[in-house]
Amino acid sequence: MHSARNTMFGFACGLLSFASWQSCAIDSGVYTISSKHTGQLVEVGGANASDGANINQWPSNGHDTQKWLVTPTDDGYYSLINLSSGKAMEIYNFDTENGGNVTQWEYWGGDAQKWEVNDLGNNEYYLVNKNSGKALDLLGFSTDNGANIGQWQYSGNNAQRWTMTKVGSIENAPWDPSTTNGAANHWALSGNLVTHDPTIGYENGTWWLFQTGPGIYGKWSSDGVNWNGAAPIFPNGLNWWQQYVPEHDGMDIWAPELKHYNGRAYLYYSVSTFGSRVSAIGLASASSVSAGDWQDEGVVVNTTNSNNYNAIDPDLVLDKNGAPWLVFGSWNSGIKLKRINPITMKPYGSLYSLASRSGGIEAPTVIYRQGYYYLFVSIGKCCAGVDSTYQIAYGRSTDIRGPYLDKNGVDMMSSGGSILDAGNNVWVGPGGQDILNTDVIVRHAYDANDNGTPKLLISTLNWDSSGWPRY
Repeated sequence: MHSARNTMFGFACGLLSFASWQSCAIDSGVYTISSKHTGQLVEVGGANASDGANINQWPSNGHDTQKWLVTPTDDGYYSLINLSSGKAMEIYNFDTENGGNVTQWEYWGGDAQKWEVNDLGNNEYYLVNKNSGKALDLLGFSTDNGANIGQWQYSGNNAQRWTMTKVGSIENAPWDPSTTNGAANHWALSGNLVTHDPTIGYENGTWWLFQTGPGIYGKWSSDGVNWNGAAPIFPNGLNWWQQYVPEHDGMDIWAPELKHYNGRAYLYYSVSTFGSRVSAIGLASASSVSAGDWQDEGVVVNTTNSNNYNAIDPDLVLDKNGAPWLVFGSWNSGIKLKRINPITMKPYGSLYSLASRSGGIEAPTVIYRQGYYYLFVSIGKCCAGVDSTYQIAYGRSTDIRGPYLDKNGVDMMSSGGSILDAGNNVWVGPGGQDILNTDVIVRHAYDANDNGTPKLLISTLNWDSSGWPRY
């Protein structure tokens, strides 16, 4: 009937060709990079977040500017993304000369941002830039704090030897169990079905669901079909909710998002009020959903009336290498995206815009499948029973940051979006969707046969031969 899994499999390097596999010298993850010559760490100077900021060495201080997210590219090289700025290590201006400067820049995947990582043994490596063919080098063998790092013809000296110490893990590649041109399968649900803005997860034989409601209300099922109520995670609320959103009632939480990552359960959720951009996204985590040992991780991102976007409707996304991102937002200027620090599970780096629509847009969900990122959104108006106009729309992109185009090639930043689900005479205004892996979609719709009560719907998510989603 359906498939699910609560763990990922396969190393990111396993996605590459056999020839590229041989060059995978290091696991994906978060690393510090220290000079063998001085023991100091490679960092973006002064924690500068700007394009073109210089990269130098500095004694260890524990700051994220000294940490690098290292993941493979499709051609067997690696990108190195700074965990403070979210920008990539590159050779400035495509310089091919000895002494060419190493800086950071917004990642765009060019050869100047790709690095060959070569294992020398004893946890030592040398890094060679794909564009220049030259090695990462502590220029002039300087031992000074802030000494510059550049490139030089490889010679194997200690100024070109780097210790790479793993300080944080990332998941393996997202799991894709989806079916092409499969039969439509809308699950015959029973039990506790009153639901709004559901998120779904699977853990050791049990399905879990959380939804909008007091204290983050939940449900569970042993088969994904018959649902039982579960106690709210924070039955008494949290004090900081009203600190960030003073008009909040202290209990009502919107549109939670459940994901497992690095062996832990994470739950993002929204604190807001209708018609306001004074909002916050919070985070809770647990060793497992079944253990119920949830702990408050505090605020993730917040907005005020001075922002032109809204911090609601979070969705944790894994890119094709297993690195985490957060997509969120609604109405106003639309849907946003930020990188997630895989150690803190909170955002960093640039804010990207993915979709905008004057007639209403919210509830984003992004998944990766077979070379494309798919953005699903709810468009129209929710929360009005049978008068709701919600529909589920989608587009896709080869880059998680967009642009997302619909089946007609219209950018979702320009009100594009192909319709997956417009509802019917019984189930009105479907939306608030979440997708597990690439093959299970959960959402709510208003039951026209029960006074417009919002209820849970679950279906197998199928795909056509052109790579577009369908029931």
